Amino acid sequence: MPVPVPQQRSVPAAETSHGDLTLLVIEDDPAGTTITVPELSAAAGTRVRIRTARNLTEAARLLTDDVDCILLDLALPLTGGGSGPGTPTVDAGTPGTGAVTGTADSGSLPEPVSERAGELAALTHVLGIAPQHAVLALTAQDDTELAAEAVRVGAQDYLFRGELDARVLSRAIRYAVERKRADTAQHQLTESRLRAQENARLERGLLPTPLLDGSGLSFAARYRPGRSRALLGGDFYDVVRTPDGTVHAMIGDVCGHGPDEAALGVELRIAWRALTLAGLCGDELLSTLQQVLEHERQSEEIFATLCTVDIAPDGRRAGLCLAGHPAPLLARHGQPARLLPYQDGGPALGLLPRARWPRRQVELGGAWSLMMYTDGLIEGRVGTGGSERLGQDGMVAMVNSRLEQGLAGEELLEAAVAEVRELNGGELTDDVAVLLLGRDPERIRRWGGSAPRSHPASSVAGRPLGAQRPPL
Repeated sequence: MPVPVPQQRSVPAAETSHGDLTLLVIEDDPAGTTITVPELSAAAGTRVRIRTARNLTEAARLLTDDVDCILLDLALPLTGGGSGPGTPTVDAGTPGTGAVTGTADSGSLPEPVSERAGELAALTHVLGIAPQHAVLALTAQDDTELAAEAVRVGAQDYLFRGELDARVLSRAIRYAVERKRADTAQHQLTESRLRAQENARLERGLLPTPLLDGSGLSFAARYRPGRSRALLGGDFYDVVRTPDGTVHAMIGDVCGHGPDEAALGVELRIAWRALTLAGLCGDELLSTLQQVLEHERQSEEIFATLCTVDIAPDGRRAGLCLAGHPAPLLARHGQPARLLPYQDGGPALGLLPRARWPRRQVELGGAWSLMMYTDGLIEGRVGTGGSERLGQDGMVAMVNSRLEQGLAGEELLEAAVAEVRELNGGELTDDVAVLLLGRDPERIRRWGGSAPRSHPASSVAGRPLGAQRPPL
């Protein structure tokens, strides 16, 4: 009994019982495939639905989401079997491709450049209209070359007509379906990896490269985004030296932890650098940054805190502006660290339309270290049960204990961040950015009045990076 043409009904995949299969047979002579439904079901051990199509136009109509596998006769002509206007045509200009390029009337197919391309035209068309389905190629027994070429083009397997029986077909269907699933999963995994690598390259390229050459100041930084598997968070920082010798440092925090906040942080950092190099500072610079924030944020509820420090060319004094941000920590040579004044700070950017940010003059001294940080460093939990936060006072005490141990620079930051994580009982959920600027007159004198070229260090997810952007 030849394969029948059943009454067609689109059956959603969710309705089919576990192990059931639906096979779409595409050939212009249904009597050529003599496998019956009962035989195929007995061989497979499960219920098998079979649909038949005499041409590609009918196949496209019967191809629904519940079809698991397609059995295509490679001898099927691309036209014929009721074809007419609108029948797909094949561009055989590239051997072996058989790409569908348009429509033409019956009999208007171009002459293929390659004989193989013409013989695989139907397969190429089916692969184009059914990219998510498993495909079996059916061919004559003596044409192994064409069968192998069909697999190379995209079929999951091939069958020889002379060897076709229920057991072979049922095994081939299951193999083709599982192989297609594996190929799809591998393709999705590859795309995901490439997307992750591309995102990593993008995010690393957006990390700041401090411009401190000739300043005589040391620099170190640590950066840990709160988002899982991310390189950038809503925290941002930057340091540049302008032609007049002034060193400008900035650290900020956009409320939130998602990719939108990270993107906004990058925009604010780049805007700050451009405005600083253009000669703006203090209230004028922060007012302009607030305009940038208001135009770029996703909603009016988004705001950003900011701390800017402008260190004079002689390194002994600085101008400080706070926009809702925690005050920096200053440690002079031989003295414990203390917080800089924060009473005259202004509001966070984006809260008040016509806000002002006073600029306070601060005496740094001859030898000093200045630590700037975001609130992720001080909002970690401490104590039994994690009921209290570290806070600024706890951070000052922690830093002073590390200074008494003789730690400085990168070692000081690494130890501070590690202790905050330990006190929190695990990874911090908020973004953490902390940078350390320092001036050592003895070090400057050893280098003949100017420090060697700065070698800042930053960290992303705990991995130390060099002065330049990390390798891609």
